[in-house]
Amino acid sequence: MNFSVQAILQDQEYELIPLQQGDFAALYEVASDPEVWKQHPNKDRYQKEVFRNFFTGAMESKGAFKIIEKASGNILGSTRFYDYDEEDNSIFIGYTFYGTESWGKGINLKIKKLMLDYIFRFVNRVHFHVGKDNIRSQKAMERLGAHAIAEQEVAYFGEPSRTNIVYEIKKENWYEKI
Repeated sequence: MNFSVQAILQDQEYELIPLQQGDFAALYEVASDPEVWKQHPNKDRYQKEVFRNFFTGAMESKGAFKIIEKASGNILGSTRFYDYDEEDNSIFIGYTFYGTESWGKGINLKIKKLMLDYIFRFVNRVHFHVGKDNIRSQKAMERLGAHAIAEQEVAYFGEPSRTNIVYEIKKENWYEKI
């Protein structure tokens, strides 16, 4: 890998900063609302010990970020790069969640744009795992210009496997879109 999946990414409004162990309490404050996980494949992540496992997986991925709103300094949620495939020249973006106060404001689109603009300098395809029943995230993928290409059983870190839809954006399609 000739690039970092832990680069600090930012625009005028938001900053993605590599997740650190000391971020657990602040991030859990966002994640502790059951509504956040209602459509996710693993609906009990609002529970502290379940979220601790999720956080451990984020740290071990070495590609996780906290999402910061610059104006307030508040942590809005988290996302990550993972499963870089050198042979396929692709990477995944996912494990994204936001507190409910960030929903419906176009924040996810701006965060994904930051990530995609950066990572497409190094890969040709980006994939996303989206829970089969997560309609909100599926619609977000379509707004981003991603296309469903497969269904796949995914075992999240320390959690049971769940059916996910795999979405894809190709570099050439992303540059046509922007």
